[in-house]
Amino acid sequence: MASSNPDIVRFLTGITTSGTPHLGNYVGSVRHSVRFSRRADVQSFYFLADYHALIKVDDPARIQRSTLEIAATWLACGLDPERVTFYRQSDIPEIPELTWFLTCVAGKGLLNRAHAYKAQVDKNVARGEDPDADVSAGLFMYPVLMAADILMFNAHKVPVGRDQVQHIEMARDMGASFNHLYGEHFTLPEAEIDEAVATLPGLDGRKMSKSYDNTIPLFTPRANLQKLIAGIVTDSRAPGEPKETEGSALFQIYQAFADSEETETLRKAFADGIGWGEAKQVLFERIDREIAPMRKHYEELINDPAQIETILRTGAEKARALSKPFLAELRHAVGLRNLAASPKPAARKAAKVARPSFKQYRESDGLFYFKFLDATGAQLVQSRGFATPQEAGRAIATLKQERGAALALLAEQLEPMDDKGVSAASAALETLAAEAAE
Repeated sequence: MASSNPDIVRFLTGITTSGTPHLGNYVGSVRHSVRFSRRADVQSFYFLADYHALIKVDDPARIQRSTLEIAATWLACGLDPERVTFYRQSDIPEIPELTWFLTCVAGKGLLNRAHAYKAQVDKNVARGEDPDADVSAGLFMYPVLMAADILMFNAHKVPVGRDQVQHIEMARDMGASFNHLYGEHFTLPEAEIDEAVATLPGLDGRKMSKSYDNTIPLFTPRANLQKLIAGIVTDSRAPGEPKETEGSALFQIYQAFADSEETETLRKAFADGIGWGEAKQVLFERIDREIAPMRKHYEELINDPAQIETILRTGAEKARALSKPFLAELRHAVGLRNLAASPKPAARKAAKVARPSFKQYRESDGLFYFKFLDATGAQLVQSRGFATPQEAGRAIATLKQERGAALALLAEQLEPMDDKGVSAASAALETLAAEAAE
């Protein structure tokens, strides 16, 4: 289901409907994405990830309100629903069905390494609690749902921050496993990291985040915007004393909105000893100049939720024109078929014989890993990290040459396995050796 035009690149972006958009969301994602969506060589998919929100939020009213606010934000910032595919995740029933298909090929070991799950486990262990305390199946399966979002529309590129690259790698892994078993159906996506996109500090100098309660809502009323900016933490240097731009949250926020000439003017003012109150007023006026026209449009949209609902439903129809036939193709591929239309045994093509296989890859930590899969694509062996691909390759070669005995030889380089796992891996290695000898 790839794009019919090979010169068109598909980009997909989602935002979880768990809070109110803030300035950090705007400069880190929304502004850049809207500009990018206007390119002639790009086919853009934007969705409101309300299924994902259920993992984080148990307040139905908050999810509904956040969905409205985020949709209104994208539209107010210039996203053109006629030009892009703009939809709500929960309006695409094919996504949860694809999630199950991918669940059936995703290795548990892969999901064990997901950052969000590991972070919760580490937190529990540090507190002396059960490692899986307060870990829902939804949190554990989060990467599979994200993979379904991406693979459903065969996105080529997914704009993410560096901390999200792992999710794209996991989507690639699941897509490749499915392709290995059922034929080439999925385009394997790539992470798109734009180093120029700003990460905005919050009121307290840390990264602007709902988790830190240090955000500045994007479309807060003008008077409240001025009040919040006045509360940005600064040092104790008095008017007339030179001030450092390095490490200044105020200056960094200004820089994210200003052009190079404006930035240099404020940099000089810092060196000349501008007072913090005056500097905050300069920041307020610069932000409000950009936001005010969009704020008016946003307020019109927020006050007309029926208009937004119509836009999202129209976007879902556009999205489902792709997802429905593609899911039908995938259902047929896995064997969920009309029995009356089944071919007679004599007419069936010989199925391609699946074999055990090694997969080598690089993780976001910069290390190289490999896994050994059985003929069904289930994971048998997972390595620990190697500094170079050559080291990982040598370990694979040792396993192939020494077969079962090598599992004990390489114990320090492999994730722990029980006796059943060792036995299954040994049998698969023997199968490879026997095929190679034929």
